[in-house]
Order: sequence, then C-alpha cells, then structure tokens
Amino acid sequence: MILFPAIDLKNGQCVRLEQGDMARATVFNLDPAAQAQSFAEQGFEYLHVVDLDGAFAGKPVNAQAVEAMLKRIKIPVQLGGGIRDLATVEAWLAKGITRVIIGTAAVRDPELVKAAAKKFPGRVAVGLDARDGKVAVEGWAETSQVTVLEIAQRFEDAGVAAIIFTDIARDGLLKGLNLDATIALAEAISIPVIASGGLASIEDVKAMLTPRAKKLAGAIAGRALYDGRLDPAAALTLIRAAA
Repeated sequence: MILFPAIDLKNGQCVRLEQGDMARATVFNLDPAAQAQSFAEQGFEYLHVVDLDGAFAGKPVNAQAVEAMLKRIKIPVQLGGGIRDLATVEAWLAKGITRVIIGTAAVRDPELVKAAAKKFPGRVAVGLDARDGKVAVEGWAETSQVTVLEIAQRFEDAGVAAIIFTDIARDGLLKGLNLDATIALAEAISIPVIASGGLASIEDVKAMLTPRAKKLAGAIAGRALYDGRLDPAAALTLIRAAA
C-alpha cells in the first residue's frame, strides 16, 4: 500500500482546495519544490502532483513548478491536470514524470488513454473524480452522466497502471476516505485502485490496511499532512510494518 503525499499547484504555489473549488484554496507553500523535497525527506516513496490550473485550461500551466520539483527530488512522481493528448503525455514522461494521470480526457476521449497505455505500459493512470457516483470533468467544473464504474470498465484491458478514485464531496474537508465506494470499485475491476479525497488521520491509514481493503493499491493524503493531523512518520511506520 503506497501513501502518496499530494501537491496541488495553483499559480505556481502549493495549495489545497475544498471540494475542488478554486475559490476555496488555501496556500500551504509558496515553493512547491521545497515542499516536494520535504515529503521526500520525510520518507515518502511516491509523490502525487496535480496542475489545477492545467485541469481547467486543458493544457499544462504549472510546468515550471513541476520541472523544479523533478530537479529537486529523486522519488517517482505521478502528475495529473491538463493532460489531454498524446504529445503532452510524451513530453511529461520525457521530462522525468514516472506516471501521468489522465482525467477529463479519459471521459471525453477514451482512445487517448488506450493509445497512451499501449505506448507507455505501466506509466498511464486514470483519474476518476466522482460527485454522487457520476464522473466530474474539466477541473470538476462539470459533471458527466457516466458512473465511475462504467468508465473504469472501458479501460479494463487497456494496460492502465492504476485508477485514482476521488470522492469530491469529501475532498479537502478531512471527513475520512470513502472506503466503501472505493473498495466496491476495486472489487469490480482488475485495475489497481488508489483512494483519494478526505483522508483525515491515522485511522484512515489503519482502515486501508484492514483485510477488506486489501485490493486497494494506495491512498493520497493532502490537507491532513499540511495541517498536522497525520504524522508522516507514524503513518509510514504503520504501512511498512504491515508489508
């Protein structure tokens, strides 16, 4: 089980949003590369980065901040936000991103995901962000009519490395992960699923390590790490002890 610390980028700064609302952003660090380095030094093994402005613009916006992070740290990075074509996938992978996350385009253009996953096996993940079970797109500004499971099933044999499932209603509010929905998704498909949205404390980490959650590949921690509710050392010790 991998615990991914999250860095969300807005205007070149490291922020956290509440329920995906750009108007409800809290700036936690003016220097995302320093934040990335801090997470690496705390012992995290994989970083989760989202270009929030990119998700809305449909193309990379915070590339400078991402490149600065890649120069500063050695741990792998997965990146989402504004990745809508194969050229962008290739460019990020060439710059040193380990895994790209395709969100909106996975709904609008499933063939892109299939082509990218075929060309770069193990290096393409799909980000499915749900509001009331339906997938939201364009930086969560719009909600589609398709369910998370319907979209996940489209990629069943495409070679997608992981599905990152976010419950928007919980995101940034520290209400705890929606494990029921995440586990239900993981049990319905063969692609590894990563839980995201609402991770609040060590209790969520413990829940991820219970037998019922054994199919989950990891979880993403954001605000809980920034405001001190989740102690990185305690969480990582727990995970390593369970391995």
